[in-house]
Amino acid sequence: MQRVVISGTGLYTPPNSISNEELVESFNAYVEKFNSDNADAIAAGQVAALTPSSTEFIEKASGIKSRYVMNKSGIIDINRMKPDIPERSNDEWSILCEMAIKAGTQALEKAGRTAADIDGVIVACSNLQRAYPAVAIEVQEALGIEGFGFDMNVACSSATFGIQAAANSVQLGQARAILMVNPEICTGHMNFCDRDSHFIFGDACTAVVVERAEDAVSDNQFDIIGTKLLTKYSNNIRNNFGFLNRADDSGVGAPDKLFVQQGRKVFKDVCPMVAELIGEHLQEFSLPVSDIKRFWLHQANLNMNMLIARKLLGRDPEAHEAPVVLDEYANTSSAGSIIAFHKYQDDLPSGTLGVICSFGAGYSIGSVIVRKH
Repeated sequence: MQRVVISGTGLYTPPNSISNEELVESFNAYVEKFNSDNADAIAAGQVAALTPSSTEFIEKASGIKSRYVMNKSGIIDINRMKPDIPERSNDEWSILCEMAIKAGTQALEKAGRTAADIDGVIVACSNLQRAYPAVAIEVQEALGIEGFGFDMNVACSSATFGIQAAANSVQLGQARAILMVNPEICTGHMNFCDRDSHFIFGDACTAVVVERAEDAVSDNQFDIIGTKLLTKYSNNIRNNFGFLNRADDSGVGAPDKLFVQQGRKVFKDVCPMVAELIGEHLQEFSLPVSDIKRFWLHQANLNMNMLIARKLLGRDPEAHEAPVVLDEYANTSSAGSIIAFHKYQDDLPSGTLGVICSFGAGYSIGSVIVRKH
């Protein structure tokens, strides 16, 4: 079995940012227009009036202050309330591919690698813009990588599941190195007309190079000590959009064809599951929690992350122990924990242990224990 390392990471951040203040201003203007346009139906009890949002509500509920997006104008247009991203011709690289190229190129540079050193591409993300051909094969072609590529989706846990898949391929000798990328346009499946969720998501793309330790040449390497995955079926986070929607006209455009969740149930269910899984994972390697100096957790909700860290540490975490990026990026699904890892790794001394952990719809949880080389 080959010893495996993460030798490089990459991050593509979209050029547009929307602050809570901008988002609330747009949402409340939409609410005012909706309630005015439907005043008679609301008075008759046929339609429920919409409730305005606020920056205080958003920050208290999530810890989010802003988000990066691939398109801003369509989202804050009260007559549209969704991104404006034109389709591209089949002769152009897709938008997910374009994001993956940028994050992937950075990861290759940090790893000191070129396309010739990579034997496979995994695109792991929550939402793929088409069924086939695989976006991973498109990315492979765009970067000039020989070998294989495939797509995978485990919602917000896609990146950690993708790291395990990449590590397995390298450990078993099926590949020298794998490029794993997470292009997430979460705003594409977001209901910007729903007060309870209109603020949650942002867009980004992350990338990770996983390769044999004996070949690695980069200055920043992390040994993959072990991975642990868990799934448990739940309807509390769901998106029913799919190719069969067109076969039932009654469901076209329904709210469940976008992201929907029962947030309080998710919080109650997921936090103890994540803390328990990380604890069990550390025990399998005889590692006390006190040995873990950094937790790069899924960036969905600040309250969730603080509770998970508190359950593990037995106290409130210090800022450097569980770094936060969701205040700036919001929830970027599978990319979130990797953004945190990408931004908060350089300061760690050799030998430092850490855990990359993601969790989300499924339910799904992925834990990756790493040691700074």
